[in-house]
Amino acid sequence: MVILNPAGAHLGESPGYLEESHSMQRVVLVLVALVALVGCREVRVNRVGTGITKVAGPNQIVVVRDKRELEALGISGTPNFRKEFAVILLMGPHRETGYVQITESIRANADRERIVAFEKAPIDGGEPTTPYRTYTMWYVPNIAYRAGVGVDVVTPSGEPITATTLR
Repeated sequence: MVILNPAGAHLGESPGYLEESHSMQRVVLVLVALVALVGCREVRVNRVGTGITKVAGPNQIVVVRDKRELEALGISGTPNFRKEFAVILLMGPHRETGYVQITESIRANADRERIVAFEKAPIDGGEPTTPYRTYTMWYVPNIAYRAGVGVDVVTPSGEPITATTLR
């Protein structure tokens, strides 16, 4: 049986000691929660879509920070560039219709982002057309932008497709 005095402390302990103990526990609890929140920051990347562009060029991964850059690639989109940026994977060029881009996975660690992707050719061989490239566009929150991080795009078998470094 524990007997409490009117101040709420165990007999033989001063109320001041208990207040110091509880305030120290609160400080430690707040520090642990803060470290946990910083370490567990989740970043949501939204895949906006896929399509084609007639702008010529090789396979590339492009980080777009403003509307002018997006329009120069011949891609329409509406990212809110104050809060997010666009990452666009361009593959091709192709001279037959029907190619589509497929992204298998996106994985990240402290210094690299790795995208596993490939293009699927049309089953019927497609029809001849003017050269075009396929694209997949993702919107990423600005909080995830870290200069110096490498972005690698590889095939499912691990062969490199393209790479870039965030500047």
